[in-house]
Amino acid sequence: MKVDSEKCIGCETCLPYCNVGAISMQDDVAVVDEKICVECWVCYRNRVCPQDCFEPTPLITPGDVFKHVLSDPTVTSEGTGVPGRGTEEAKTNDVTGRFTPDTYGICIDMGRPGVGTYMRDVEKVAMAVAGAGVRFASPKETPLSGLMTDIRTGKIRDEYLPVHVLSVIIEGTCKRGQLGPVLEALLKVEKEIDTVFSLGIVSMAVGDGDEPLFQTLRQHGLERPKRGKVNVGLGRPLRS
Repeated sequence: MKVDSEKCIGCETCLPYCNVGAISMQDDVAVVDEKICVECWVCYRNRVCPQDCFEPTPLITPGDVFKHVLSDPTVTSEGTGVPGRGTEEAKTNDVTGRFTPDTYGICIDMGRPGVGTYMRDVEKVAMAVAGAGVRFASPKETPLSGLMTDIRTGKIRDEYLPVHVLSVIIEGTCKRGQLGPVLEALLKVEKEIDTVFSLGIVSMAVGDGDEPLFQTLRQHGLERPKRGKVNVGLGRPLRS
């Protein structure tokens, strides 16, 4: 995204609209820092400028395309066919059967509006949980896996590491007995990154009231979840 400096009158109307603070004033003209901009196009799509100064720049590199797809909810990922961040997470598990009774689904939501995240931090978290037993979803299920050189390790291709996105989801599964090591890896790596993340755990009802899950959380000093989403099982899984 760029600003037509000839049109800009320096009104600063656009500044509060940027999700990641990429717009600033220089010599009374608005400018966009391309390294910080996540190509969400909020400023352009919503016509926040009274002078219509914002102009999308060509999405030339794969990194440009990736952050636009991840950050603009009106765009659909070509790899997964899902709009927004390109993944349905656990929302369609009734049909997909991605999470099974002997596994926990792991959804690590990295970055947030106002913060964002660099892919180098995403890689740190992905590699940490991969080493603890998380197995990532396929590139057909989540766009992040398509950037990995090896989904067994979580290593992301080097050219994407400097890319800044609004948010991205690290998604996979782990065996129920591996949840403890996964939590330990997250508690360690959170001190090594310069962003925020939230952890979602997908658990299928197996008659134990999820008590093993809650016990594992308590053992690692984590509170029992205060909110969640319930999938009541009305679909037909494609696999058991």
